[in-house]
Amino acid sequence: MDFAGRKRNCVPNRMIFTNSRCIFPAGIRDGIDVVVEDGKIVDLRERTDRREKNVVDLGGNYLAPGFVDLHVHGALGRDAMEASVEAFRVICDFHAGGGTTSLLLTTATAPIAAIVDVLNAVRNCRSSIKQIAGVHVEGPFISKNKRGAQREEFICEPTPDSIAQLLEYADVIKRVTLAPELPGAIKAIAQFHERKISVSGGHSDAWDEDARAAFAHGMRSVTHTFNCMSSARHDGIYRKAGLLEFALSEPQINCELIADGHHVSATLMKMLYRAKGAAGICLVTDAIAGAGLPEGSQVSLYSRDCIVKEGVCVLADGSALAGSASRMIDLVRTLVRGVDLPLHEAIAMATENPAREIGLETKGRLAVGTDADFAVLSQRLEVLQTFAGGEQIFSRSPNRYHT
Repeated sequence: MDFAGRKRNCVPNRMIFTNSRCIFPAGIRDGIDVVVEDGKIVDLRERTDRREKNVVDLGGNYLAPGFVDLHVHGALGRDAMEASVEAFRVICDFHAGGGTTSLLLTTATAPIAAIVDVLNAVRNCRSSIKQIAGVHVEGPFISKNKRGAQREEFICEPTPDSIAQLLEYADVIKRVTLAPELPGAIKAIAQFHERKISVSGGHSDAWDEDARAAFAHGMRSVTHTFNCMSSARHDGIYRKAGLLEFALSEPQINCELIADGHHVSATLMKMLYRAKGAAGICLVTDAIAGAGLPEGSQVSLYSRDCIVKEGVCVLADGSALAGSASRMIDLVRTLVRGVDLPLHEAIAMATENPAREIGLETKGRLAVGTDADFAVLSQRLEVLQTFAGGEQIFSRSPNRYHT
């Protein structure tokens, strides 16, 4: 990825984004000017020909809301578990090149003390890195049977002490993934839900009744659907649903989807779309440190050796997928080209849906009063420019300003 074109501008108080195809949840509209003041959208109006200052001519390309990624471990050899501002900046800059303007830095299964280090680092730097919306705590409260690439030795059950330590950072934690069948999980789910933290079932071997108990106490989503989760199986002579079937059948459950073309096949993605509709799916990259690195690159997922192989990250021994090497725009392209979904629905899965899932009311939509977070896309669905709060944070080409 070439970041030579990336620069931070002195942002005018008022800007007008014109000559674009605006992407809304209901469809695509031409001839709309988006007026921005002080980093917020203040007007969506019919395009005019009158000459004004600080006009950004988007050349007939698509204007989408900035992407919101709920599940990002790393990029370019850096990992959120490093708990360093430098690593966080590298990760955010890389994903800005894929249209992402808000993301949750995501932890790995690790000792609680290491997770707290990440939470503390994010709390201290979040105001200076505007793309960081918070932290997604994935593990250590997961199933050993469904651990995937997570380190088994750090998997544990939620205890009152460990939950109390995490809740001290309720202002930073936006999402928690856990296995609802674990002892103590239901109480933990209720505590997280009470503090307005999104709870997602994942890395789980739950039966249907475990999932329904979790739902009753506040679980409203599942993590990387189809990956590392239980599905229908026999309990004695009877066949029962697992976490997957529960998620597909329950309208109020939102489903993460890693639509990179590796983690989930096109047929499974179509099935998920038929079951949940566009409104019930949140695209996530689940990108790890290998994202953006060349084929064959070796990286670490919290001390687990991984390799970039054929466009995805796998454990070095080849025993499991470790995470994606993708950015959000790659997932959008997969849904449009590989699953034949309408572009505006794929965009909603990358913007409005995830923003709603974690309560980001001013993100994920082109609407008056929302943040001026934009991804400018070519007709080939390449990210040309990314704006956060009206500030350009990524560009492939020179700006087209009228002053």
